[in-house]
Amino acid sequence: GGGAAMAERGGIALLGAAAGAPSCPHGPTLLFVKASPGKEEGRRFYACSACRDRKDCNFFQWEDEKVSQTRLAAREEYNRNHQPSFTHRQNVERYKNFVQLPLSKRRFCQECQQLLLPAEWENHADHQFLCDISTAQLKSPSQLLYALENKKTNAQYLFADRSCQFLLNLLIDLGFRRVLSVGTPRLHELIQSKASQEEDFRIRSLLLDIDFRYSQFYTEDEFCHYNMFNHYFFGGEAAHETCRKFLYEDNGERVIMVTDPPFGGLVEALASSFKKLMAMWKETGKEGHNNKEMPMFWIFPYFFESRILDFFPSFNMMDYQVDYDNHALYKHGKTGRRQSPVRIFTNLTPRMIVLPVEEGYRFCTICQRYVSSGNQHCEICDSCTSKDGRRWKHCVLCKKCVKPSWFHCNNCNCCALQTHSCEKTDAGCFVCGKAGHKRSVCPSLSHT
Repeated sequence: GGGAAMAERGGIALLGAAAGAPSCPHGPTLLFVKASPGKEEGRRFYACSACRDRKDCNFFQWEDEKVSQTRLAAREEYNRNHQPSFTHRQNVERYKNFVQLPLSKRRFCQECQQLLLPAEWENHADHQFLCDISTAQLKSPSQLLYALENKKTNAQYLFADRSCQFLLNLLIDLGFRRVLSVGTPRLHELIQSKASQEEDFRIRSLLLDIDFRYSQFYTEDEFCHYNMFNHYFFGGEAAHETCRKFLYEDNGERVIMVTDPPFGGLVEALASSFKKLMAMWKETGKEGHNNKEMPMFWIFPYFFESRILDFFPSFNMMDYQVDYDNHALYKHGKTGRRQSPVRIFTNLTPRMIVLPVEEGYRFCTICQRYVSSGNQHCEICDSCTSKDGRRWKHCVLCKKCVKPSWFHCNNCNCCALQTHSCEKTDAGCFVCGKAGHKRSVCPSLSHT
């Protein structure tokens, strides 16, 4: 670990996974550095890999701090007490008992987010609960459970049906038989329910997700409790083995990984975990894996393109706009922004990703890929340059295409919105107050 690019977050940068890092309830912590103006090297500290907000997990320890045995013991105790009340295996047993109950006895506690067996009703007597939980509801846990909409940790914005169906059809057309669903419960659910309903449906999915509530609905072969920010399997070696076995391509059943991480997440931490999952696939030692990468769809906003390509140079960004159900900004309709900024990044050959013509995508023969209908091929750049679905325009001075709403500013010597405040006239850098440079390149900040 370590050596990751600086992730500037108000003077805090991620250094990455470190050997011997202490653990919080979410697994091994990550090492960060706090840059302080005028100091050569910032002070390093450990914090939770998954929660950027101290309210969600308040783990904090300076790297050079000496921690007493008492505090270490207290911390282990705390971590133990903050694990779920049932194990995955117990939840699987409970589910078997639950489905045998008559409809009138099937209850789900909304406060505890838990399927209830009749013997437990008393303990939840003053809680809100749902009654008559049908088989259909049990097959769609993402709709039964309330979404954990804390943007940075869980960010459970679920694929809209349209996007979910599109993804599944694409995977079928591409000939994949196994889907490693990393943080994509809706897609996993759709695959599972089709597999149980349709005799000839051959695709299988394994869900890796930090939301342990899903362990109530899926067996240990269908769900692993997993933190994608530190590649941590809560179920230890057994869960790790489940994942490894799933990635082993029996009878040539091709595997693809599909992931939809929280957009507030640290790109370099995610990239590091995804590389480990890809390495796991490679290690299954199947013929022809040596020089290949595990196929992957990473679903993320287009403005992270350069960051993702830094870590995965073989990836390309597709024009398909991924929609979400419960995300105010990223869904079609009157209230949301009409166009979602979320895209598919993939290491598959772009021309193989066929996008629906009826939703306004067309094939560009020069670029050999499907693009948004508003995305015009620019002869000077020799590519379809739009990132957001609108038609972009070429700026001769910038030597590239820019958003239609931007104009060339001679002060800044680049294109920007007309209302932008110029570098030259600006009061100056946020850090030192001097004019002529931005905060990110301020000489008073040391860059590791």
